[in-house]
Amino acid sequence: MPLSHVDDAGRPAMVDVSDKSVTKRSATAEVRVLLGEAIMQELTAKGFATKKGSVTQTAIIAATMAVKQTWSVIPLCHPLPIQGCEVTVDPADDGSLRIHCTVTTEGKTGVEMEALHGAGVAALTIYDMCKAMSHAIVIDGLRLVQKRGGKSDYDGE
Repeated sequence: MPLSHVDDAGRPAMVDVSDKSVTKRSATAEVRVLLGEAIMQELTAKGFATKKGSVTQTAIIAATMAVKQTWSVIPLCHPLPIQGCEVTVDPADDGSLRIHCTVTTEGKTGVEMEALHGAGVAALTIYDMCKAMSHAIVIDGLRLVQKRGGKSDYDGE
């Protein structure tokens, strides 16, 4: 399958979406931030509050901001009107926080990159807010979970 962001001469090129139809599109990405049991116990005991503020709430805000700016960070992404962004940050039994970022729009191109970017920035924000407790924090498994709209749907779960 040919790469969509490369022209016939092999140069990078933004995909021309002018002939595509406007459809409702959504994408969900997930990532896991493995903090470890000790950090999770400390955060849980404090309601996820740190000297820098709420770890989970700050991650949600950071993800939302990232979603809206994806086009300015990923060189060949189209700027899109984001119509919805839902981010969850939930503790898991393995000493991690699991992040899900779902993005919706009506447009000519999908929002997979926006969902991935949002989830990734949320994870980096959690790392930043918790690194004083440990530098052994692991960000793992950033992936697209689901995509709807456009030429095809995708269910990665």
